[in-house]
This record gives sequence, structure tokens and C-alpha cells, in this order.
Amino acid sequence: PLPSYDEVLVCTPNTEEEEVELLVRRALSPGSQDQKIYCLLGADKLVYKVSKQLESHFFRLVQFSSIPNYQFIIFCNAKAHNSYVITAFDAYKVVFPCYSKTEIQNYLKMHLTVPSGTAPVAQAFEEPHQQNVKFVFSERAGMGR
Repeated sequence: PLPSYDEVLVCTPNTEEEEVELLVRRALSPGSQDQKIYCLLGADKLVYKVSKQLESHFFRLVQFSSIPNYQFIIFCNAKAHNSYVITAFDAYKVVFPCYSKTEIQNYLKMHLTVPSGTAPVAQAFEEPHQQNVKFVFSERAGMGR
């Protein structure tokens, strides 16, 4: 399954150290092996101080973690050469093929559809495609907006 809301952190220059640490702790804690995929999206946008703390928390927790098969993915823009995150995690880097916007949209339309008996969350988006993946951004996360 795709990652759920508690498994993904969309990073911005305003992302705080505590948010990053919480996601890393979730990924590397004993309860994380139940098929969850923890993701940092746009980690190249983190400010230097938060990037350093991400590196510190991650490698400290990996060292003391008893979880051999954690699933933690850091997504960065390959063109962000001045990002500390890219440098710190360079040994783990995997380059993905570049797909066009149309190819990505076609893939999502074929694979991410709402099953019959539409889920209540999917009903919030009244589009004919009935995709069950949407990104909703808020300036004040957790405030019901």
C-alpha cells in the first residue's frame, strides 16, 4: 500500500527539527515493521541546521535500532547540488528514471483507483477519474483546514 498521512513529511524551508525527528523515530522504532513506508519529500529544501539534525538522528537511531528491515525513503531533487541532505546520504543514493508528466498520470489512473463503494475520503473530491490519491496542503496543518 501507499504511505499514509502519518508516514509522509513534505519538507519546506520552514520544516522544524522536531517534525523530522518524529518521522525518523517512527521509521526506526520497534512498531515500524508493519509494512509502513516512511518518506521525507523534498528533503533538499530543509535548512542546514535541520538537515544536520536529520543526519544525526538517523545515524544515531540506526546504530542503536534493532530493526533490520526499516523502510525509510528520502526524496530529493537531483539538481539540488547544494543540499546537505544529498551529501550526507550520498552513499544510499538511488537515481530513478525520468518519466514524463503524461506517463506518471497514466500510471496513476491505471493503478490508483477507488474501489466500488467509494470511501468517504474519496467522496470529497468530485472528479470523474475517482483517483484515491490527492495532495492537500495547508499552512496550518492539523487545524482542520
